[in-house]
Amino acid sequence: MDRQKMIRITEALGSSEVAALGFLCRDVLNVKDIDGVTDAKILLRKLEERNLMKNTQFLDQLLRTIHRNDLLQHLGTNIQHAVETDANPLLSNYRVMLYRIYDETTQENFQTMKFLLSDVVSQRKRDDCKTALDLFVELEKVRFLSPSSLTDLHSTLTNVNQQLASIVNEFMQKAPHQPVSQPSADLNENFQNVNISPRMPTLETPPTYASLLSLDAEANVQPPSLFDQTEYYAMTHNPHGMCVIINNEDFEGMELTKRAGTQEDENVLSGLFSKFGFKVMVHKNLTAENMRTVLKNYGSGNFLEDDALVVFVLSHGESGCVFGTDEKKVYLRELTMPFRSGSAPTLAGKPKLFFIQACQGRDLQTGYLPCPPNPSRGSQDRQSNLEADAGPSYSETVPSDADFLIGMATVPEFKSYRNRNTGSIYIQELCKQLKRSAESRREEDILTVLTRVNREVSRGVYLNHKQMPEPKYTLTKKLVLKFVDGN
Repeated sequence: MDRQKMIRITEALGSSEVAALGFLCRDVLNVKDIDGVTDAKILLRKLEERNLMKNTQFLDQLLRTIHRNDLLQHLGTNIQHAVETDANPLLSNYRVMLYRIYDETTQENFQTMKFLLSDVVSQRKRDDCKTALDLFVELEKVRFLSPSSLTDLHSTLTNVNQQLASIVNEFMQKAPHQPVSQPSADLNENFQNVNISPRMPTLETPPTYASLLSLDAEANVQPPSLFDQTEYYAMTHNPHGMCVIINNEDFEGMELTKRAGTQEDENVLSGLFSKFGFKVMVHKNLTAENMRTVLKNYGSGNFLEDDALVVFVLSHGESGCVFGTDEKKVYLRELTMPFRSGSAPTLAGKPKLFFIQACQGRDLQTGYLPCPPNPSRGSQDRQSNLEADAGPSYSETVPSDADFLIGMATVPEFKSYRNRNTGSIYIQELCKQLKRSAESRREEDILTVLTRVNREVSRGVYLNHKQMPEPKYTLTKKLVLKFVDGN
C-alpha cells in the first residue's frame, strides 16, 4: 500500500479507534503484538507483515466497521468495489458483532455488565477494563465467551439492555456454530493434476504434491482391444445428458456474504450448455445436506441414454470444500462420490465433468515475471484433428474413479474472484473459451480449452492479485463439445 496514503489514514485515527481496530484484528494477528497498542502506524505495520495490506479489502472492512468511511478515499475502494472473492471474509463477523455491542453500550450499561460479571472476572481485571471491548477480551481469556459460546453473554446482556441482547440473539440465530466435521478416510482418493505433476493429491486436503498411490504388486495388464484405438468419447445422444447447476447466492448466517453476480454465471451456463445439447437442471440456494441429497438422487438415476454428465457448483469455499447456504461444509469428494462407477454403473466409461467456482483458501496470489522462453517450433495454437469414433466398450471394466474431470476456479489455499456485475472470472472465461471451441472447425478437446482458460485467467489482475485455475482429471479419452443441430 502507498506509504503516503497509509500515513494519512494513521494520522486520522484516534487512540480509541486504534484500540477498536486491534480488537477486530485479534483473529488474524498475534495478540501479544497488539495488546495495548495505541499507535495506528504500529498496528498497520503488523497487518503489513501478515500480508494483509497488499489487498485493500481487509482495511476497507476495518474502516467501514468503525464508521470511518471518510478514509476509504485513500484506498481507491470505489475503483475496485465491484470485485469480490468467494472466500470467507477475513474480518470475523463474530468480532464485528461484539463491536456493535460496544458501539451501542452506554457507560451505565458498561458498569452494569461489569457488576453482573463479578463472579467471572476478578476485581482487578474489571477495574482495568475501560471499555466493553476490554471486558470482552477478559471474558475470552477465561473461556466465558467465544464464537461457539455466546449463551452466557446473551443472558448477561438480557439483564443489562434488551437491545444489546438482541444483537447477540440475531448472530446466534443466523450463525449457529457447530464443530466442523473432518473428511473421513474413505474420502481420501486421488485425481491426476493437469500440467502440475504426475503425482495425485486428494481433493479434500490441501495438496502437498507428495502423496502417491503406490502398489508394489505386479499389474494385471490386459491385452489391448479394438476400442483402445478410440480417442474420443462418443457424443451421439440428444440430449447428451444432464447439466446440473447448483447456484448458492444467499447465505443464512453472517459469516458468508451474498454472492452478487453469480446469477450472471448461471445465465451464461444455462444458455451455453443448452446449445451443447444438455438438459440443464438448476438448483438455487441449497444447504449442505440438500446439496448432498440432490446429487445423490441424480446419481441413482439411469444414464444408459446419456453420453456425459456435467455439474457446476457456484458457492463460497475453503480448502477442499464448498459451503451450503447454511454455511456448513461439503467436501469436494462428496460431490463426485454419487457418480463413481460403483455407485452409478450406467455412467461407467462416460465423462463426468465437475466445475467448482469457489475459493479454496484465503491466500492471495502474486504475479512474477517468467524467464525469457527459448524459441519454439511450430504454431503455439496447433491442435489435433482426429475424427470422433465409437463409444466406450461396456464389456471392459473401468476404475471406479475413471473418466472424471474436476475444473477448479483456483488452486488450493487461494482465493477466486467474482465481479458483482458480470459474474465470476473463471466461469465467464470458461464459457467464452467453450463457445470459441464450439464455433471452431478444429476438434478441440476439453483439456485444450481448459489450458486456454488457465492462460487467460492467469493473465488478469484482480484487486492487485492473480488467480490460477486448476483442472484435475482421470479422463481416458478426449472430449469435444460442439453445438447441436438447431443451436
